[in-house]
Amino acid sequence: MDKPFDLIVRNAHVATAADLFHCDIGVREGRIAALADRLPPSPATREIDAAGRFVTPGGVDSHCHLDQPMQPPVRMADDFVTGTRSAACGGTTTVIPFAAQQRGQRMFDAVADYHRRADGRASVDYAFHLIVSDPTPAVLRQELPALIEKGYTSFKLYMTYEDMKLDDRQVLELLEVAREHGAMVMVHAENTDAIAFLTERLLAQGKTAPRYHGLSRPSPVEREATHRAISLAELIDVPILIVHVSGAEAVEQIRWARGKGLNVHAETCPQYLFLTQDDLALPGFLGARCVCSPPPRDAANQQVIWDGLADGLFTVYSSDHAPYNYDDPAGKHLGAREPAFPDVPNGVPGIETRMPLLFSEGVLADRLTLQQFVALTATNAARLYGLYPRKGTIAVGSDADLVVWNTGRPYTIRNRDLHHAVDYTPYEGRQLQAWPGMTLLRGEVVWDGERFLGREGGGTFLPCARPEMARPRPRAQSWRRWAGLEA
Repeated sequence: MDKPFDLIVRNAHVATAADLFHCDIGVREGRIAALADRLPPSPATREIDAAGRFVTPGGVDSHCHLDQPMQPPVRMADDFVTGTRSAACGGTTTVIPFAAQQRGQRMFDAVADYHRRADGRASVDYAFHLIVSDPTPAVLRQELPALIEKGYTSFKLYMTYEDMKLDDRQVLELLEVAREHGAMVMVHAENTDAIAFLTERLLAQGKTAPRYHGLSRPSPVEREATHRAISLAELIDVPILIVHVSGAEAVEQIRWARGKGLNVHAETCPQYLFLTQDDLALPGFLGARCVCSPPPRDAANQQVIWDGLADGLFTVYSSDHAPYNYDDPAGKHLGAREPAFPDVPNGVPGIETRMPLLFSEGVLADRLTLQQFVALTATNAARLYGLYPRKGTIAVGSDADLVVWNTGRPYTIRNRDLHHAVDYTPYEGRQLQAWPGMTLLRGEVVWDGERFLGREGGGTFLPCARPEMARPRPRAQSWRRWAGLEA
């Protein structure tokens, strides 16, 4: 006879990426053990009554930055303690931040350093992406293959930022490693030379305010780099993910690639749905709070992003949480001054508000179905990065990571109510109609709607499998075929 359940979540209106159904959820040893119309009671079992509320899988935020090493004096506000606490209170139970290689550093050392920052501190589960900024022969031939084998199966490359950017030859070499070893490549697609050219011209005219950040990175900058990244991936025959897509021109390139049958995934973020270029032009230096790259566009581009979420263009919706304090010489006020726009630390916070924003403005506003919401916030990321079906779904055998939603009553976003260590939110004052009423990590309540109940060190590191989505499609052609070296 089976042991009693450790927990039963009763009267749940469950949503997965494929289905909606009403059931009880039985949990044993941190995993879902049963889904049934009515599970029998047991004195040994804790019970939670969902009372007919929507229950979705715990979110998987597959693009966030926590305690990432920065060039002094810049420092991120959130470490693994505060960042994962904030994630849990916003319905996210798995985060995938970045172990970032510095120029001249071994990848092995970057990963070891990031483990030191995370070990015993995270209150939700976590995996690591890699950031490759110095693809030496040793990195390409020894370190990356070894790390992929150990469960670091995704890495990010940059086409901009002076200390991170790679040239096209380096991009091709990294894409070839990904193809040979089954990794997923994430690409920050902006044309670095175009940005440098425009930035120099703006600064020469004394145009230094935060609003000029957007003018230094107009849509063609993103469009060109997106097209180039797709072309390089086509040459190698490897899937890629274009991260933080901001508007119509990059979307057009991704649609073009999909029309050719290329395996190109796309990600977008809350800032491209809820912020615009007008937020960069707030009075004084306030626009610095919304400086991120690519920058927010206009309302027409927002609609294009909403359309892409609804019609399946976007695979994932991530926060790109980049936590810099505003009133801080180690943050947006770099060195206790108001720096020119190129020097403002790039990024906005959003790890806690990511899911409620999309639930309220997507699902409850009839822009998205609940199943689409689940796919975008949890299931697809778990699939893309080799964590499915342990994460990203509600199914027998999956981790009991659950979010019970409160809907239909107003919730106003106030930074004082959030749980990150950042001194602002760009969504201050926005009224929502949804917020997590409860978050469970492997069957344990880590957020009860009012209090954080998780614990430092309660999260577990998750090695990632080689993702199915990273496999090339059979009809694609690699450089070997282009060069006539294979039939």
